[in-house]
Amino acid sequence: MSPLFRTCMLLAGFVLFYIAYLLLGALVFSYIEGPVEEQLRTDLTSLKQQFLNQSCVNSSQLDDFLEKVLKANKYGVSVLRNATTHSNWDLASSLFFANTLVTTVGYGHTTPLSDAGKAFSIIYALVGVPFTMLVLAACVHRLMHLLTYGPLGVLQQRAGVPPRLASTGHFALLLLLVVLCFFAVPALIFSAIEDNWSFLDAFYFCFISLCTIGLGDFVPGEQQMQQNRALYKISVMVYLFVGLMVMFLVLRTFHKLADLYGLTAFLHLPSCDEDLAEDKEPIVEEGREDDPPESKAVTKPLDPSSQVSYNSISR
Repeated sequence: MSPLFRTCMLLAGFVLFYIAYLLLGALVFSYIEGPVEEQLRTDLTSLKQQFLNQSCVNSSQLDDFLEKVLKANKYGVSVLRNATTHSNWDLASSLFFANTLVTTVGYGHTTPLSDAGKAFSIIYALVGVPFTMLVLAACVHRLMHLLTYGPLGVLQQRAGVPPRLASTGHFALLLLLVVLCFFAVPALIFSAIEDNWSFLDAFYFCFISLCTIGLGDFVPGEQQMQQNRALYKISVMVYLFVGLMVMFLVLRTFHKLADLYGLTAFLHLPSCDEDLAEDKEPIVEEGREDDPPESKAVTKPLDPSSQVSYNSISR
């Protein structure tokens, strides 16, 4: 079997598995959520009919009223008593919206109302999303040396732990710390602050947010009479940014673990060390062509083999 044919068959298998995975998710969600939605629709219909029987409002007028109310609620404006004591576009709320926009979390609970706001959102995200990814990548690049290469060097060179055991144990410990510090503990805090959130709701919010899914069914700081709302919103912003950075760190560490076990080579994907070597190449060559060789040697990128990496374990 030629390598090209093998690669095409492998790709076709992955596409078919992906389609099957989507169909499985659709069937499960339909089975779980369908009856709940039908029950809610029945309850609302009964409640609407009960209201019409007790008032002089006809059905068409009520439908028009509800349509306007639901449309306003979609933009974060509610007609409920004491529900609009704060603005959705004060400084803290606008800062929170800008953060969810450039990090691609996008809860959708607050969206621009005007055409000018929608146009500015396009321009702002066009610049902000790549810049945010650049900042996150730069931070993760530095954290890799502190939280991945450093511990691996200690385990392998000083403690004498076998290479595969060291790499697997390091990733398992890193994953456990991330789950505890960025999912379990924040979920406890959110469930204590938000009156209507259970621990499962808060854990679900943390997962949906840090995976940048951002469904928007749970948004912090939106309950009535929220204490220290501005400080709370800013704290959630910091949590989201640091959490996204740590999630990228976990993914990059897993990529290097996949390099060690030959998974990337099997799937014909670029290894993480190749990406690291590309990052070290200077974008703009420093110095002129007539500079002496000694001056060019100063700006030469470091040799990737001089650093502790997962690929160096298997050599």
